[in-house]
Amino acid sequence: MSNVEEFPLSARHRPTEFEALVAAGAAALDAIPGAVYLCDAEGLLVAYNAEAVVLWGRTPDVGRERFCGSHQLYLLDGTPLAHADCPMATAVRAGTPTRNAEVIMARPDGSRFTAMVNIRALRDFSGRIQGAINCFQDITGRKQVEEEVRRTTQDLQDFFDNGAVGLHIVSGEGIIIRANKAELDLLGYRPEEYIGRHVAEFHADAPVIGDILQRLSCGEPLQRYPARLRARDGTIKHVLITSNSRIVDGKFVNTRCFTTDVTELHAAEEARQASEARLAATYEAASVGISETDENGRFLRVNDSLCRITARKRDELLGMTFLDYTDPNDQTEDAELYARQVRGDIENYTVRKRVLRPDGSVRHLDIFSSSVRDSEGCFLYGVRVAQDVTTTKQLEDRLREGEQRMRDLLEALPAAIYTTDAKGRINFFNRAAVEMAGRTPQPGDEWCVTWKLYWPDGSPLPHNECPMAVALRENRPVRGAEAVAERPDGRRVPFIPFPTPLRDADGNLVGAINMLVDISERKNAENAQKALIDELNHRVKNTLATVQSLANQTARHAADLQEFLPTFTGRLLALARGHDLLTKRNWQDTPFEKLVHDIVAPMSGGRVLTSGPHVELDARMALSITMVLNELLTNAAKYGALSVPNGSVSLTWRISAGERSQAVLDCEWHERGGPPVTPPKRRGFGTRLMERCVEHDLAGEFDLVFEPEGTRCRMVFPIMPAASNG
Repeated sequence: MSNVEEFPLSARHRPTEFEALVAAGAAALDAIPGAVYLCDAEGLLVAYNAEAVVLWGRTPDVGRERFCGSHQLYLLDGTPLAHADCPMATAVRAGTPTRNAEVIMARPDGSRFTAMVNIRALRDFSGRIQGAINCFQDITGRKQVEEEVRRTTQDLQDFFDNGAVGLHIVSGEGIIIRANKAELDLLGYRPEEYIGRHVAEFHADAPVIGDILQRLSCGEPLQRYPARLRARDGTIKHVLITSNSRIVDGKFVNTRCFTTDVTELHAAEEARQASEARLAATYEAASVGISETDENGRFLRVNDSLCRITARKRDELLGMTFLDYTDPNDQTEDAELYARQVRGDIENYTVRKRVLRPDGSVRHLDIFSSSVRDSEGCFLYGVRVAQDVTTTKQLEDRLREGEQRMRDLLEALPAAIYTTDAKGRINFFNRAAVEMAGRTPQPGDEWCVTWKLYWPDGSPLPHNECPMAVALRENRPVRGAEAVAERPDGRRVPFIPFPTPLRDADGNLVGAINMLVDISERKNAENAQKALIDELNHRVKNTLATVQSLANQTARHAADLQEFLPTFTGRLLALARGHDLLTKRNWQDTPFEKLVHDIVAPMSGGRVLTSGPHVELDARMALSITMVLNELLTNAAKYGALSVPNGSVSLTWRISAGERSQAVLDCEWHERGGPPVTPPKRRGFGTRLMERCVEHDLAGEFDLVFEPEGTRCRMVFPIMPAASNG
């Protein structure tokens, strides 16, 4: 606005603010110290100065762009701000002014700056909005300073509130005006119970706080001033106060105090003083020998017990070194260890040695030697504690001899034996135990030397529930149990354990011993016997059922007893031959070629020619094939090729792939040179028997053809993959 008084002109000739600014042009706007631009009533940019172009980083099109010439706008939190929603748009539409608002403007090159905008609408003389003017400036630097001040203030606030040491501020009148969390936690007060009260209320000693305030009011700083504070629970806290004063214009304003809790240190110091008093009182009353020696091992101080143990007077000992009464064979070790202790190579050592009394007797002593050093680490004197263990040594020697004899005995036993302590930790095992477990037990193993355990039924048996664990928990022997140990190599070993608790002379449980008896051979025999009995029972029932069926069907198709007997007997003999062959092989898999030979050879006279690969048949298949081949041989001998001298039979077989790539055995029986064959008028029992054996029992296919030149039979049935290897 101009300060020059305007001439009175009619409204018709006087320009509005908007018209005057537009008419002034860019040169006039450039004179304004700051970025400025104008928008008309539609929001279209109509003018801007050079400063605005510099800040925008671009030159917008006048009359084409609306509300702002920036590339992009954002709110301070980074949210995009559309030009149509910016403060300039609000001023144009509603006439709402904006004072010192902050937005983020982005330039085409991606850089951004924070702008402070001041916007007001420009109206004509009737109050209608003709446009708006926006004066903005880059305040990025100021924002950075503000952020740094905010962050610094926040860091100082965090330092005060969350410092590890108690910190409080006290006014010149002694009122606590601020305290951090560590201070409140130290004394157990809530802020409202502590802040605002006089600091003297929390000091246990009035003269102390009086002296503290007096010194601080005079500007004298405090360094680790000892004081006692009263905590909320009534306990007394020993603290060290470090503080200085804040004085403004010569007036004491407040103090800044650090409070260091030394309660535990104070208690430790009191305990140390009490301990020294007790040590001095017990030094002479101790039942063990105690002495102090210089760096050469010469005695500086001895108690009565050392005099008694060595059978020497105090004055005599004070003129000696500890090596003077040591057995010559033990002097070197003790001397070398003490020299290392004096040098600081080791802090202390323990040694057992023999000492010689004036009367020639020998005593065994356990010596514990340690050093006392000054604050610089320099050796002052050694402290040596001597305990007479002569009786203990004699007992240990006898016990060691007994233990060695027992170990030798246990190692010589062929059974697996191990022992544990009262908590089940293994402390001994013999070679047989390692061989049975397939592993060497490791330190810390508990309950059993085995790797894994199972019950006889195969269910897992946790080690802490095994018979040895039961024997230790219930303090009783466990008998009659069986278990299975799995070795790391996967082999399983059934065994019978014999865990027995071990007790000391007072009957207290001290451990247990366990013997593991390997019963693998017995179990294998039992399993084999059971399997044999089960198999025998199954086979007998099947055989009886087969004999019954053979008898019924043969009798049904026989005209009289004379016809029945040879037919029935032949079928029984065939069944018997199959049983003989399977029995010889313990009812395991049978070679097909061997089965054919044993059935055909006795009846064919060498006129049945066989050929085919090696095939293994299980017992069920072998019995069925036996019955089929017997029927074919019987028919050939009675009516077919084997009934005349020049007749012959060929039996061939091969292995091929069936459905789903399962292996099948394809057998073909072909008679030649016999009498002309005529098909029978009815299907006899023999044909049905063969069909049943192949199609029902073997799940195969059976095809019997009575051709004039000779009977032809084809059998196809599935076999297991392992049944063929040739």
